[in-house]
Amino acid sequence: MTGAGDCPHFIPLARGELTELLCAEEGLAAADRAAIRRLAALLAAYYHFEFDHRFRDLREAYFTFDPDTDNTTLLRLTADERQTRLNRLYKDLGALLERAHFRHLARDEIEPAIDHASDWGVRVDVDFSAFEYVAIFARGEGFQTRTRRRLRNLYQPEEVDVPVYRRLAIMLKLRDHPRLPGPVDTHNVLFKLFKDIPRLDVTMLLPGARVRFNIRDRGRIGLPVLSGLLMGIWNVLEHLTEFVEAVILSPNAVWALAAGSIGYGYKSFYGYLHMRQRYHLALTRSLYFQNLDSNAGVLTRLIDEAESQECIAALLGYFCLWRYAGPEGWTSDELDTVMDLYLDRYADLTVQCESGAGLRRLRSLGLVQGNGDRVRALAPDQALVAVHCAREKHFAVDPADGHATFAQVSRVDGGVSPSRVSERH
Repeated sequence: MTGAGDCPHFIPLARGELTELLCAEEGLAAADRAAIRRLAALLAAYYHFEFDHRFRDLREAYFTFDPDTDNTTLLRLTADERQTRLNRLYKDLGALLERAHFRHLARDEIEPAIDHASDWGVRVDVDFSAFEYVAIFARGEGFQTRTRRRLRNLYQPEEVDVPVYRRLAIMLKLRDHPRLPGPVDTHNVLFKLFKDIPRLDVTMLLPGARVRFNIRDRGRIGLPVLSGLLMGIWNVLEHLTEFVEAVILSPNAVWALAAGSIGYGYKSFYGYLHMRQRYHLALTRSLYFQNLDSNAGVLTRLIDEAESQECIAALLGYFCLWRYAGPEGWTSDELDTVMDLYLDRYADLTVQCESGAGLRRLRSLGLVQGNGDRVRALAPDQALVAVHCAREKHFAVDPADGHATFAQVSRVDGGVSPSRVSERH
């Protein structure tokens, strides 16, 4: 079961699965099941248009700061204009992350990761002056079962619950800094999305992070050298007379001593390189297997997720209100409670729907009737017409840019079948 602490407002269901879950309920007539499926499709089309229109400017704004684009721009921005656009982009990206149910991690939530690391992470040193801007967002704080082996357990596999962020988004802009060797992109905004990141390993995902050895690692490197050096000094002092005579009589002894010292030094340096390579390999594995998307890909994924969340929440809210409220209707709080209970009972999901958001969605779509605190849902056939009307009203032609986005609705088997036409005049 998904705990409420994971991400209380996020509904981890696909629209198609939720639609089939609703239609599988006993007692529904075949006509009602067909109407619910058509309503789900129409809601998906409505929210697709809404989010495409709402975030169209955001996509174009990020294009200016996308490090992966191979297009050129005809815009010639002054430094002030560029900074203004950059500040607006930070704000809009943060708002989009909130719509996708991410939350911004405060400094005190990141600081524990600076001095610690999980058994699967790497302790790193981060110099935040290497960033002109950096913000970290997380969604879903849960636990993941992983297997580890330790000396105290004779390297037998043991399972432990590791606190993780289910999704972690990092938004940053670099500046020239000694920590960042080679050519550094200081003009664009990097946008990264990861999955299942242990909470103590957040900082290892930041560029310019340097590996920090713990006391055990330092001991593995330094103790052999120190013990060898002390043993050599002891042997020399213990047999000082013989050693001096050997050096006087045989100059090659000096070379043998130098070769031994160089050998110990090389062994120590090789151990350091091997351990650092092992840590970098662990970091590379985390970046490879836990990286979900980068830059414009993150933007597209987040818009799709926010769109999906709005759609399934509206569909679930309408179904619960229509199916269970009765002639007296429900208040907003009652609707939220029943939506939570429905997901808990039929989908085994502990979700706390956003307070008041369910009824606000239904009101904006015209799917409810009643002006007081208690409202009732429209019948499914009326709901189809209401969503279509809301869609036409919301996506009328914008005379400012001459862009027409509207729906053509045709009657197919007694139902409403949406299609979209998008053209530039």
